[in-house]
Amino acid sequence: MPSLSLALPNGVDPVSRWRNTARAHESFLRSELRSEADGPGEVRPVVLESWRRSAALHVDPDRRDSPVTLVDDALAEARATHPLRHAMPVVRRLLVDDAADAGVLVIVGDARGRILWAEGDDDLRRRAERLHLQAGADWCEDAMGTNAIGTALAVGDTVQVFGSEHYARSVQPWSCTAAPIRDPLTGHTIGVLDITGGASVVAPQSAFLVRSAVAAVEAELRLLGSTVAVPGSRLEVLGRPRGLLVHQGRSLELSLRHTELLLLLAEHPDGLPASELAWQLYEHDAAEVTVRAEMSRLRKAVPDLLSPAGQYRLRAELRTDAMDVADLLGRGDHRAAVELYRGDLLPRSAAPGVVALRYRLHGWLRNVLLQSGDGEALRRYALSPSGRDDAQIWRACLDGLAPGSPEKAEAAAVLASLDGELGLATDV
Repeated sequence: MPSLSLALPNGVDPVSRWRNTARAHESFLRSELRSEADGPGEVRPVVLESWRRSAALHVDPDRRDSPVTLVDDALAEARATHPLRHAMPVVRRLLVDDAADAGVLVIVGDARGRILWAEGDDDLRRRAERLHLQAGADWCEDAMGTNAIGTALAVGDTVQVFGSEHYARSVQPWSCTAAPIRDPLTGHTIGVLDITGGASVVAPQSAFLVRSAVAAVEAELRLLGSTVAVPGSRLEVLGRPRGLLVHQGRSLELSLRHTELLLLLAEHPDGLPASELAWQLYEHDAAEVTVRAEMSRLRKAVPDLLSPAGQYRLRAELRTDAMDVADLLGRGDHRAAVELYRGDLLPRSAAPGVVALRYRLHGWLRNVLLQSGDGEALRRYALSPSGRDDAQIWRACLDGLAPGSPEKAEAAAVLASLDGELGLATDV
């Protein structure tokens, strides 16, 4: 592993590294470094690039915890159907059995950064749960910014993140080393292995320990004759300038137009003719030949996902995070819906069909929250990019929180500020 990728190479003082990186992190958040070609010497390139991705994704550096997207039956099903369940005895033998004595957590997640297993030191695990560093939580970079789990999946290699290198301040007391796990037959990323704890988990030998454990896991899958089931295809579109497609174990960053095409087809499983796609994609009249050209390019990128000719349709189910939010709203699980709603659906898209989907989902979520009076769900939404400037949401949040709570005082202060900007009288 190149020494520049190590968080704490031999001879580096952890205290000085933490302080220097913390100063650089605060400077970055003040936008002093985002457009510079070169970052400060205190920040490793892998970390600085991750900070820039996190900022582009509008990750909140003051986010307190990660979204929990797998609970109860959904978590049990994800574990029971994931190929890494076969390799957990190897992980436990190599890492978990000694984790309590070492004071670390051992985490195994899927290719999307969702934690499936988190085992090890009991006291550390209880502390980690305050951040939702637990089974079922989403630790991709989209959700929590720079962290070893999400960043290892983003760059496809072993990553160490030390303390103040984390993008979210709430995670900066922690350190972690992670590496992606690949299907030994296809080479596709199917998961991630991580160790989390104090500074010791980013010592140089920790990187080699995690890599060795990953090699043992992949060897076990090979010995089992792994025919790893391809995870269901998924398209992430909430709060993103363009889509992230997870297909056949691969993560593909799509262009905005290709994202729009797949999203519209996912919403119309029976398919759409070229004329209908053209109407839903373009603000003005567009020839069907334009749609056909875009579909041809998209089909080359994901040939087994799209029908070969005729009516355009998907050959397999494609789930989106927007669909998951809608399902949660339909079940009345408002808090989980807020956790998963990372922002407006493809906010940069002007395609009429996409704009209609965006307004429909946002309006549904907002109206449900206003009607429910759930103070905690309202507060979580109010703190998100979609709700932070919404005075009506903050007033409903204020009404739904317990009298005398710090959160109610916070809501009153924000509402007074918003009303002041609008020139309105405030009585809170």
